[in-house]
Amino acid sequence: MRMRDMHILTSATITYTGDARFSVKHPEGSDEWRLIINYVQPRDAGLYECQVNTEPKMKMAFALRVEAAQAKILGPEDVYVKKGSTISLTCTVNVQSTPPSSVTWHHGSSIVDFDSPRGGVSLETEKTESGTTSKLLVTQARSSDSGNYTCIPSNANPASVMVHVLNGEHPAAMQHGGSCGVAPTILLATLTLLVSNLLR
Repeated sequence: MRMRDMHILTSATITYTGDARFSVKHPEGSDEWRLIINYVQPRDAGLYECQVNTEPKMKMAFALRVEAAQAKILGPEDVYVKKGSTISLTCTVNVQSTPPSSVTWHHGSSIVDFDSPRGGVSLETEKTESGTTSKLLVTQARSSDSGNYTCIPSNANPASVMVHVLNGEHPAAMQHGGSCGVAPTILLATLTLLVSNLLR
């Protein structure tokens, strides 16, 4: 039973709803009755109750929470690679019941073309029980390969990263990290010198 509108969805193995996404599974000879909701949607969220017509009646409530499926690109939001090396981006989609029918990659506003004259671009997609993994490989990285890369599954929200192809220089974040590390040492040395002079 769906509690928000007190609608009886199934009784025994019979379905009492016109929504074909709902069904019941009952393995023969078992005491298990499982409500199945295919292609779940946000409107399906809420309380559901399983009832057994005994005297007194037995019942158990279940709270269903529906969250939007979200793709995730592994690693930092900014990816730094050297010119001539390989750009490797891995996108995961943690949707087990209905894996995406397709996963596309965009570079900026354009779909990544695996048959372009540039060459060296490949995609590996693996679907397992734990979800779907899509790996984009771009060999011999060029400056023109810099930019925003977006992984777009057919059944989940997209994810993006910014790729920076460097021509031998260090990324700005690393340069800042080095300069910040020096300042505390100089400050500590200055304080030590001041304290030594005061104690004399």
